[in-house]
Amino acid sequence: MGIFRTKSVEDAIATTDEPEHRLKKTLGAWDLTVFGVGVIIGTGIFVLTGEAAGTRAGPAVTLSFVVAGVVCALAALCYAEFASTVPVAGSAYTFSYASLGEVVAWIIGWDLILELALGAATVAVGWSSYAADLLSQTLGLQVPEWLYSTSPSPTQPNLIAAAVILVLTAVLCVGTKASARVNAVVVAVKLTVVGIVIVAGLFFVKVSNWSPFVPPSGSRGAASTPPDPSLWQDLGVPLGTFGVGGVLTAAALVFFAFIGFDIVATAAEETKNPQRDVPRGIFGSLAICTVLYVLVSLVVTGMVKYDRISVDAPLANAFRAVGADVVATLISVGSVVGLLTVMMVLMLGQNRVLFAMARDRLIPSWFSKVDGRTGVPLRITAVTGVVVAVVAAVTPISDLAEMVNIGTLFAFVLVSIGVVVLRRTRPDLPRAFRMPWVPVLPIVSAVLALVLMGFLPGLSWIRLGIWMLLGLAVYLAYGYRKSRLARRG
Repeated sequence: MGIFRTKSVEDAIATTDEPEHRLKKTLGAWDLTVFGVGVIIGTGIFVLTGEAAGTRAGPAVTLSFVVAGVVCALAALCYAEFASTVPVAGSAYTFSYASLGEVVAWIIGWDLILELALGAATVAVGWSSYAADLLSQTLGLQVPEWLYSTSPSPTQPNLIAAAVILVLTAVLCVGTKASARVNAVVVAVKLTVVGIVIVAGLFFVKVSNWSPFVPPSGSRGAASTPPDPSLWQDLGVPLGTFGVGGVLTAAALVFFAFIGFDIVATAAEETKNPQRDVPRGIFGSLAICTVLYVLVSLVVTGMVKYDRISVDAPLANAFRAVGADVVATLISVGSVVGLLTVMMVLMLGQNRVLFAMARDRLIPSWFSKVDGRTGVPLRITAVTGVVVAVVAAVTPISDLAEMVNIGTLFAFVLVSIGVVVLRRTRPDLPRAFRMPWVPVLPIVSAVLALVLMGFLPGLSWIRLGIWMLLGLAVYLAYGYRKSRLARRG
């Protein structure tokens, strides 16, 4: 069978009924939608809008959000078909195992660590700075910088980032339904803040700030340091800042803001009616967040001229500039509270991917044990939480953040291809949701994801290649010999 051996859909579903590996089915379409909104609305809406508008696209950052949303929508169609066909934990990893083979499944599982674990650690470092700033502004409490170093290292650890990861890990260990309740409360707070930003900001919008809507290529931006050149620029394609090229480059950046809708698919096995509810959760959360991103980007670029926008804290500083300090404080509260669910849901997704890999014995099966009382894989949840906490505490995340984007886009490429392959190899499978215009739309989805990957720096590609080679070495040393399919063969 070799490294491209596939795990049948029937076999994948059968493993979910093994008593020691059975997850509790407690989630509905509403829970999944809230999970999706909880992880998507975060750093992107509060921070990336300023960087994308001020250094790359100007007011046309609105179009950048639309472009990124379209790429995600096409990938979402692929995820929805897979999730309704193979309602098993693991998302893209499980889908690839059923269509493209074991080695591809391993690579995508290894790749998802970039999106989920590294993403959670990145957000934790940012959260520590927001929390310290909020305490300083509202209560006058100065948190010692040695507790939340923005450039953590073994000698200067970010202890606050590690602590918040461990607290959220404890919440995840209580149970998925309990995590969903906590997420719902935080999402309500977060959406309230976003709504206030949009409504209040409309009173301070100046239409003249939207002109020119697409600044000419090479225009002066809000930051003196230009962004790193993309791979396309390294290859000689003349796509710099601003202009049409700037809009596309900004789309690759704000794509980070959409990361998370695919995590809804990782909870398919814990959903009461996955064939119906997972597609609803995916599309519902993506639609809500895209509309909110477009509205917020229009407001912030209408309040402040793009070349004077704050790159680090665009929304809060925009309201402070017009004297609305109360709204600015609310935005800071929304950032601190909102990022909690981003971290929690990212770790939930990572736990379920690793759980699925352990159940398939590509990593030690010891990790796949499910607690009989909580219905949670406690071992992998605890271990993942400790590892992410350590990474957040001692690793300089800033240079690696773009790896989160490239890792997610790479997963989109493989899932899009997988839809076409499974349609051809298993046309008989019942599909509660069917992606239209196959193979055209999946191919378009894969191509667009690759194009967006090209707008990331070449160094991100090199790092991705090194990470994948390391993962392949681990697979050949362990998973290839130990997996269920290897022992069965």
